[in-house]
Amino acid sequence: MSSSSVNFVLGRLIILLQNETSSLLRVPDEIREIKLLLESMGSFLLDSDRVGVGSQTQKLWVKNVRELAYEVENVIDEFAYHENKRQQWRRGNTCKKFIQKGLYLPKDCYVRHGVAAKLQNINKRMRSITERTRQFGAQELEEKGTTSQSHYDPKWKNRFSESSLFFNDDDLVGINKAQHELLGWLMAEEPRRTVISVVGMGGSGKTTLVANTFNKQSVKQHFDFCTWITVSQQYEIEELFRSIVKDIYNQTTREVPLHVDTMTYRELVETLVQFLRSRRYLVILDDVWSIRFWQEINIAFPEGMRGSRIVVTTRREDVVPCESGFVSHVHRIQPLLMNDAWDLFGKKAFPNGLGECPSHLDESLARNLVEKCEGLPLAIAALGGLMSSKRSITEWKRVDDNFAWELSNNPSLEIMKTISMLSYHDLSFKLKHCFLYCSLFPEDYRIRRKRIMRLWMAEGFLESADNILPEAVAESYLMELISRSLLQVTSRNAVGRLKTFKMHDLIRDFALSMAKEESFVAACSGDKGAEEEGIHRYSVRVKDKEIKTGNGTSKLRSLIIFVVDESCKFNKLPSGLKLLRVLDLENAPIREVPSEFGELFNLRYLNLSRTQVKVIPKSIGKLFKLQSLLLKYTKIKKLPNGIVKLQNLRHLSASYLGKSEVRDIMEFCGCIGVPRNICMLKSLQVLSHVRVKSGLLIELKEMKQLTSIGLGRLTEGDEEHLCIAIQTMQHLHYLFLSSRHQGALKLDALPAAPPYLEKLILVGKLEKVPHWFSTLRNLKRLSLQYSKLGGDAISHIQTLPNLLHLALVGNAFVS
Repeated sequence: MSSSSVNFVLGRLIILLQNETSSLLRVPDEIREIKLLLESMGSFLLDSDRVGVGSQTQKLWVKNVRELAYEVENVIDEFAYHENKRQQWRRGNTCKKFIQKGLYLPKDCYVRHGVAAKLQNINKRMRSITERTRQFGAQELEEKGTTSQSHYDPKWKNRFSESSLFFNDDDLVGINKAQHELLGWLMAEEPRRTVISVVGMGGSGKTTLVANTFNKQSVKQHFDFCTWITVSQQYEIEELFRSIVKDIYNQTTREVPLHVDTMTYRELVETLVQFLRSRRYLVILDDVWSIRFWQEINIAFPEGMRGSRIVVTTRREDVVPCESGFVSHVHRIQPLLMNDAWDLFGKKAFPNGLGECPSHLDESLARNLVEKCEGLPLAIAALGGLMSSKRSITEWKRVDDNFAWELSNNPSLEIMKTISMLSYHDLSFKLKHCFLYCSLFPEDYRIRRKRIMRLWMAEGFLESADNILPEAVAESYLMELISRSLLQVTSRNAVGRLKTFKMHDLIRDFALSMAKEESFVAACSGDKGAEEEGIHRYSVRVKDKEIKTGNGTSKLRSLIIFVVDESCKFNKLPSGLKLLRVLDLENAPIREVPSEFGELFNLRYLNLSRTQVKVIPKSIGKLFKLQSLLLKYTKIKKLPNGIVKLQNLRHLSASYLGKSEVRDIMEFCGCIGVPRNICMLKSLQVLSHVRVKSGLLIELKEMKQLTSIGLGRLTEGDEEHLCIAIQTMQHLHYLFLSSRHQGALKLDALPAAPPYLEKLILVGKLEKVPHWFSTLRNLKRLSLQYSKLGGDAISHIQTLPNLLHLALVGNAFVS
């Protein structure tokens, strides 16, 4: 039973209740009671999530808690919405307030009375659920929590892994190249102990590859001692050592003494070290999960200079650290190519036809099924086994049309789901909801690193940490999900940093299934709408002029729009989005923001990038909770003065998209205007790309907290104030500066570059390399455009110690 989303909601509610208690003065007892009940439920859910129980009683209990938790959140958010409206009324015109006072006060009392009544009702229902938990849930958790489904059974998993040792070579495809590399590392003349990590997602064939290589006679003859140990998620280090000691006795044709079963940790280590010290050994450590495991087991494997090898199969690339004392190699498992995937599928699906598709079946339909597996061997083999029992083309088409349903419900494919999602069950509950959130994006969608990090932040998924920026926490979450092979890197930027990633289609289907079950997120088609009740986060693929999101729109927290094709004429959002936290309309062909824009007081994230929007309304000043405002490649030329009221704003990234016939990229994609007093935004981390105007540079020196800034239309007269402002930004990682009409860019007044600067883009005439280039010790990317530098500039650039990418555009150098 996965309760991550429930636990997440409970955690957020406890914080929310603490923050809103001062406003809910009329109902303090209900607030206090709910807070205590939520804390008790949260503790129980942590225990249930840890042991992985799955009884129907507990599943029903979690469902009830989830519904109540969301209901509490709705009540509090609706009350906060009412309070926001009341505050706006109180700040309004005095005469108007006096006139409306008689009308508004009764409504205020009515709302507060309604909140109290709803919370009292929820309290009663919570107490009832808690009482049932005492009678059934807690006892069942203690007595039956260890006898759950197969994916929590380490013995089952160990048996499945070790069965790979007995596969016939005829059953394997597509491993020749990988095996050649593996054999090269195993049999190399390198005398130092070598650790080889074979990394890949669940079901990618790691164990199969290593097992087939391990069984080769040439490998067995090369080493004095060979052993295979399956580790898995739950392990006892003493038992692993004991298994190796027993293997030593078996391979030396001596009877295993009885005292081996009672040997202490120290005795086991001494026995292993004494035996292995004088031998060339090969140890396979299959299915390693814990990053602590290497520290625990390394002590038993002496280094020496005899050419010993240790092979680790894992879903996590960070389980074996790179340190002195041994040579390290990493082999990353790649998906099967289509030809190999088809061969494997044919062996399983058409055993009587020797792998050939029978004439009465549609081969194109079969190949389409194979493509859906995206080269994952376990999925291909399991699907082939399922289809081997399907005799008619009607049955094949039914599986193809309902592939996602088959994955989650067909017993023949249960092993695929179980193996694939082991990584998910190993996550902390905070990482679980970050992972599930990624399933909102369509199949094969390349998700940008910054986009998902800001979305997680807006949703409140990130754990707060002292003196650590939430952006850094988000990036650490993302890198962990990637290191666990749950997400796949699809591109990196010029300096090798992660740029985009995706979810494997099968992993996404499993994740989406779990997310829907927990009412966490749902993806749907815009023409059909969402059928699930009570789900708070939707992604919608739009094909028409408007969106259907099903019932419960007024309680929606996240809405992400994906336009199917450019011919889509979508121009209307559903009504009643007053509690929305996330509104992502990137690439949507809209020309105006929603009419109720100013009412979205709960909004944390607004993405209008690559839309046709021309104006941001003044009511944006009401969005006090907004953290990310993304306006890249829009028709917006200027932001209203109300933007300076957004004290929680952290990311303001914007650029004006000019006429497409303009050849000059800097004129085609320009900077936008912002108010002079933008420096009032003390939480802002990213300010990019804005147009400089009189007075702005003078104020910018107050924005010492910025990590990224882009400034355009600079003139020679801006040098002094510009350099003073940059000098104060000691946390800057990204700096973009562009002169007006490719004119002179004066930067000589800057004494030194910001110490952590990694990316520098200068657009405009420099004539000579600024003297502070020698201080760019951490610069990784440098772009010079229309600089007109002399030939000696290269010698200065060559001295930059960490430069990885250099771009020279449009007369960057002149002879």
